[in-house]
Amino acid sequence: MPQQVSTVRTSTVRTSTVSDRDECCTSVLSSSLDSEKAIHLADGFNALADPVRLRILNLLGSAPEGEVCVCELMGPVGKSQGTVSHHLKVLSDAGLVQGERRGKWVWYSLDRRRLADLREAL
Repeated sequence: MPQQVSTVRTSTVRTSTVSDRDECCTSVLSSSLDSEKAIHLADGFNALADPVRLRILNLLGSAPEGEVCVCELMGPVGKSQGTVSHHLKVLSDAGLVQGERRGKWVWYSLDRRRLADLREAL
């Protein structure tokens, strides 16, 4: 008769509580949130809610020089210049990126403080 072997795996799962998070940052879960701040946060999160914009942020964040010309984003994103520019405008309006015009093209970089604010809000 074959022998049955049973294996029991145990693991420790650490769950974060609101009080744990209070030590490092202010969360929308633990602090008061006025209407103005809620709108500001929602604008940022809405801008993040698109796969093309997330890809653009990833490309900007991983750029060795810290900035990328809009002309260099079209290929990796697989979208036309007009579509990429539209997404960059949404990100810019939300304060997530800044653009600097140099001749014909605009060079974009991340606003790392704004991204950190959104991350800390969670």
